[in-house]
Amino acid sequence: MNELLVLFGKSVLMGLAIAAPLGPIGALCIQRTLARGFAAGLAGGLGTALADAAYATAAAAGFAVFAAVLERISMPLGLIGGAFLLWLAWKGWPRRVQAELRAATAPPVRGLWATTATTFALTLTNPATILSFAAIFAGLGLAETASLGAAIAVVGGVFAGSMLWWAVLSGTVAGLHHRLPAAFAAWTARVSSLMMGAFGLWALARVLF
Repeated sequence: MNELLVLFGKSVLMGLAIAAPLGPIGALCIQRTLARGFAAGLAGGLGTALADAAYATAAAAGFAVFAAVLERISMPLGLIGGAFLLWLAWKGWPRRVQAELRAATAPPVRGLWATTATTFALTLTNPATILSFAAIFAGLGLAETASLGAAIAVVGGVFAGSMLWWAVLSGTVAGLHHRLPAAFAAWTARVSSLMMGAFGLWALARVLF
């Protein structure tokens, strides 16, 4: 039991370590929280946490197989992820920010599920997530875990750590929203779009060249 708790704690840290760096997904979460409120930011975080848990499940089932599969599908994933990031960058440019800010802060359930699904797909196809996940998984020694209980601890810990980060980030942004200047949301949308566009171009260039 103690070993499983330690493994769960290490996996929570891994989930936090993967989620915390402010990449395109973090910028997208901030943008959605500013535009549509805490629920939208948390819904996007749920998609990312589910994708992280999916990778943890694959890795716990067999790290060698997991690494071999990633190597084989890295090119299509890079192309899909890069194109997806460029599309999100174009869609998120602040021509629609003011209209979104005037919308209700509690988006409909259907909109929340769409946000979760979009972020889930983006995380799965993000090459940076794949590389960081594989590296940290091996670095913490989680690749050698084989039992069912250990696998559950790894997957649950990764999901909990990732979800904890997105809840804290969305809550902080939502709490500070009304104290920020009116132009902050527009500038955040611009930075987010530029960041996603840059990551998208990098992903495509990495695959093609």
